[in-house]
Amino acid sequence: MDAVIKPLRAAGADAEMDASKSGNAAARPSRAEAEAAVKTLLSYIGENTAREGLIDTPRRVVEAYDELFQGYQQSPDELLERTFGETAGYDDFVLVRDIGFTSHCEHHMMPFYGKAHIAYAPVDRVVGLSKLARLVDVFAARLQTQEHLTAQIVNAIEKTLKPRGVAVVVEAEHTCMSVRGVGKEGASTLTTQFTGVFRDDVQMQGRFLNMVRGPGR
Repeated sequence: MDAVIKPLRAAGADAEMDASKSGNAAARPSRAEAEAAVKTLLSYIGENTAREGLIDTPRRVVEAYDELFQGYQQSPDELLERTFGETAGYDDFVLVRDIGFTSHCEHHMMPFYGKAHIAYAPVDRVVGLSKLARLVDVFAARLQTQEHLTAQIVNAIEKTLKPRGVAVVVEAEHTCMSVRGVGKEGASTLTTQFTGVFRDDVQMQGRFLNMVRGPGR
């Protein structure tokens, strides 16, 4: 992800200008308002927001949100737009597996984390391998459900690269399930989506899944 973390929302007059462009001023509070909201939550749980350890917490939380949710400021289309045509006639699929990620559940705003495995069957052009990992980061750095995250990755690759097919497997542990609620630590959720040759060719899909599992998995 980008080394320089840009604030999700500008402060003061910049925020008002930014909001007027989007036509959704009510949804774009200022940084001061965001920090005040954090302070309200601290008070809600029974904390003394004036004590030394919490004085700077609202600022720190908003800065952390700037980093954790910077995916809203990034474009998956721009990320994948540079491709390469020198493939020497390569006609099999490309697989990048074990792409680690951390995201946040849109229902409880609690983390879920795991790995994504992505394959696509190129037509004429391929994309840099690191771009697939960064694509996962872009969508993971937003409030998500795992199902939506899986579909967004597939759709972005389909739209930009127009390959013969895409296959994505996402496996993750959700802390909204492991540290609260039913409290089932270690339970994992698996989501898959296949398009094109990976959906229509059972043998191709099987090869992909076998390569994702790998020896000893």
